[in-house]
Amino acid sequence: MIQTQCAKCDVKFCRTDRPEDSTLPGFCPMRNMRELIQRAVGKYDRSDLKQLYLASTIGEREAYERVRGVTMAVRPRIREMAELAKRMNVRDVGMAFCVGLSDEARRAVEILEGHGLIVHSVCCKCGAADKIRLGVPKEYKISDPEKFEAGCNPMVQAEVLNSAETGFNIILGLCVGHDMLFTLASKAPVTTLIAKDRVTGHNPLASLYVRYHRELV
Repeated sequence: MIQTQCAKCDVKFCRTDRPEDSTLPGFCPMRNMRELIQRAVGKYDRSDLKQLYLASTIGEREAYERVRGVTMAVRPRIREMAELAKRMNVRDVGMAFCVGLSDEARRAVEILEGHGLIVHSVCCKCGAADKIRLGVPKEYKISDPEKFEAGCNPMVQAEVLNSAETGFNIILGLCVGHDMLFTLASKAPVTTLIAKDRVTGHNPLASLYVRYHRELV
């Protein structure tokens, strides 16, 4: 199988109208996976996917306005989430947050509630399960290995929000890997408000540009 490497394509032929195969790089999926792409595009005909895609794409357009003749972004991500919920007629949304970002979670909930949403929030330590109970050897505890240390519990977070029958769920600062488990277990679609990055103040993009991080990455 040919490895796709869109990140290394300088032209992005996919933004042009009907690009010729002869102009496409050898690693381009549009050159090597045309039948797969056609099947995937056909999935948007499913009513549930069509609704989410349409609502998302309308949100993309409404995130921009012409200001003094210049197209500018005018909505932060949390506002886009609130507007998406409205367009999809979703009133109950879930929030799975990290205990270390409790203040940020409270602020985010208040904003979403200000848009008329009902927010079901659940902390990563919900369940009060020691890491040993969750299958983690004691030497991997952050503090004293002989003392209780509550483990992050994304499966519990997902089940709590599943029971609330939320329309979609928001991740706020879950650990790498724990966010994957939550997403796998969530019955509702999942989006991320904050991606945890302990070094950059939860701004992962910084590590791609700051030269002082080169030895860290």
